[in-house]
Amino acid sequence: MMSPAIKVNDLVVEYTSSQGTIRAVNGLDLSIAEGEVYALLGENGAGKTSTVEVLEGHRSRVGGQVEILGIDPTAGGSRRRELRDQIGIVLQTSGIEPEITPREVLTLFGAVYRNPYSLSDVVERVGLAGFVDQRVGSLSGGQRRRLDLAVAVIGRPRVLFLDEPTTGFDPSARRNAWELVRSLHADGTTILLTTHYLEEAEFLADRVGVISRGEMLVEGPPRELQQAHGRSVMSVEIAGAGSLSDVEASVAAVLDGISSTLAWQGTRLLITTEETTKVLERITRWALSMGADLSEWSIERPSLEQVFLELNADIDREGDDD
Repeated sequence: MMSPAIKVNDLVVEYTSSQGTIRAVNGLDLSIAEGEVYALLGENGAGKTSTVEVLEGHRSRVGGQVEILGIDPTAGGSRRRELRDQIGIVLQTSGIEPEITPREVLTLFGAVYRNPYSLSDVVERVGLAGFVDQRVGSLSGGQRRRLDLAVAVIGRPRVLFLDEPTTGFDPSARRNAWELVRSLHADGTTILLTTHYLEEAEFLADRVGVISRGEMLVEGPPRELQQAHGRSVMSVEIAGAGSLSDVEASVAAVLDGISSTLAWQGTRLLITTEETTKVLERITRWALSMGADLSEWSIERPSLEQVFLELNADIDREGDDD
């Protein structure tokens, strides 16, 4: 079997403050396969940025083992140079000198790598073709973010770290960035993504990990997490069973003992539940016994954002109980 591109075992990261020692990452395990897009999600302060900074070699750790392409990011000498030639990084904030142009920036960074993309290729891929000779200081926030992305990918990285990569993008630019990420994925690039846009993670990621208080809560493909967590919304037209109030009361009685809520959207009954199969079975039996007609069934699975909010709400409730 191939070794994972990114491997983290029992990672611990701590900070010292006026209040004492704060543990930002608490024994985190993480394994990302070569060629995988992995989204690391968490609220502010969950530990995701600290984790990514350790992986990038920008922050020290107090415990645990970390490897990127089999190399510890704290390695020195030729091993460090070997790793740097194979990774690309988009940081949350840019520090590019405002008086130079994207052409100059990309020419400089491209010269660092052994096998970079051509300037014209990377400029076209990130959507900077019309701005390549303008000064960086004159670019909009979204254009500067595209430049950050161009700098990160110009070296044909095997592993790419994207920390909030589309912040400041309009919807069209964000979609273009997504297509770039997908093309890099198709080329076999391993990508670790952090983002506050949950639809971005849902669209791009093969797997998602949600962390809280420095620990992994859940991990898996987005669709599996959506099926296992969060609440689906079922919608159905019901005819031949009386008034809306009578139907609601009757259905509520049938669903007694199942976690669900009922609401009307016009003449459609909306049932929000985690137990879709049980609801389907009971509603069908009820309709047959009542001689009611069920039509236009639909089931909308929870979005990744709903799953994320549910998980963090559970953590907050557990904290309140402590």
